[in-house]
Amino acid sequence: MLKGKTALVTGSTSGIGLGIAKALAAQGANIVMNGFGDVEAPKAEIIAAGGSGIKVGYHGADMSKPAQIEEMMKYAASEFGRVDILVNNAGIQHVANVEDFPVEKWDAIIAINLSSAFHTTRLAMPAMKAANWGRIINVASAHGLVASAQKSAYVTSKHGIVGFTKSVALETATTGVTSNAICPGWVLTPLVQKQIDDRAAREGITVEQANKELLGEKEPSLQFTTPDELGALAVFFCSPAGNNVRGVAWNMDGGWVAQ
Repeated sequence: MLKGKTALVTGSTSGIGLGIAKALAAQGANIVMNGFGDVEAPKAEIIAAGGSGIKVGYHGADMSKPAQIEEMMKYAASEFGRVDILVNNAGIQHVANVEDFPVEKWDAIIAINLSSAFHTTRLAMPAMKAANWGRIINVASAHGLVASAQKSAYVTSKHGIVGFTKSVALETATTGVTSNAICPGWVLTPLVQKQIDDRAAREGITVEQANKELLGEKEPSLQFTTPDELGALAVFFCSPAGNNVRGVAWNMDGGWVAQ
C-alpha cells in the first residue's frame, strides 16, 4: 500500500517508534530512523518487516536541537526525495511535583516532546503540499487528553501536541495532507519500564506488583497497549480509509479516558 513512500519516524530505535516503523515498512514504505542507542538491531527488524524492496536510513539528530532537526530533514530529502509520512514520536519523561521540577528537565521535555514536532512538520510540509499527499502522525498520549499529578511537563507537552495536530489539520483540510494524533495509554516501553522499576524500589514491592498497581490505577482493561497495535493504527491513517480522518486524537488506552 505504501510502496514508494518514505516515512520518517523520530525515536524509532525502540518502543512505540520502532513498532510504527516496522508496521509502515511492512506496507512497503522506506524508513528514515532516528533515535539514540543501538541502531543496527532495530534497523534489521525494520528491514525484516519490509523485505528487500525497502530502503532504511538513519539520522541521529538530537530532537531538542532545531539545527540538528533541520539537518535530519535535509538528509531525508537528499537520500529519499521527500518525507511522505512524518511520525513525531520522540519523547522523554520526568516525574516530580511542580515546585521541585528541575527547570532543565521542563525545557528538555517541552523541546523534545512538543517543539520538535513543530520543526519537523514545518520542514516536511512544503513537499507534502506540492505532492498533494502527506501524513503527519503525532504520538501524543492519554496524558494529552487527561492529566496526572507530578507529570506537569509531560502533560503540558502532550496536550500541546494534540492542539498542534488540530491546527495543522485545519490548515491542510482542503489538501491531500492529513494530521492526526495517537494517544496511547500504558505501553511497556523502556520509558514506562523505568517508572515501574522506580515505583517498585520506592515502595519496596516486586516489579510484578508495581506493574499491576500501575495498570490498575488508570487502565480498566488491565493490559498494556502494544507497539504493534499502535503501528496498525498508523497504517490505517496512511490508508485510503484515512483520507478524511483529520485532526483526531485517537486514544488506544484500555478505557483510561472513558472513566
